[in-house]
This record gives sequence, structure tokens and C-alpha cells, in this order.
Amino acid sequence: MAHPKSKISKQRKRKRRTNIKVTPPNVSICPTTGEPHLFHRAYEVDGNTYYRGQLFIKADEDIEE
Repeated sequence: MAHPKSKISKQRKRKRRTNIKVTPPNVSICPTTGEPHLFHRAYEVDGNTYYRGQLFIKADEDIEE
């Protein structure tokens, strides 16, 4: 197995990693409810669950107060 000839400094290592950045998540606006949500995820508005702009699971009226 190969061994490094000398230790790589923290500064050199950090310079190499400067291009690796976290990108913000892609957020979409629902055309039905107008709520922002993540792509390809179900989201909840007023107890109802929506997916791709369509009502997926309707909230029970007994649970809401």
C-alpha cells in the first residue's frame, strides 16, 4: 500500500475541499394550495395530505379542533 511522503497540511486539505458545498433543497409551490413543499414528497395542509397537487389523504373531521 502506498504511503504519503509527507503529511498534508490542514490548509492544503481545506483548499482542495472548497468546491464541495451544500446546495439548498429544491422547493416547489403547489398549484392547488399555494404551499411550498419539497419535490417528490407528500405534504400536509390543514390536516389533509397532498401529493402532486392532488388530495391524497383527507383529514378526519373528528380530529380537528
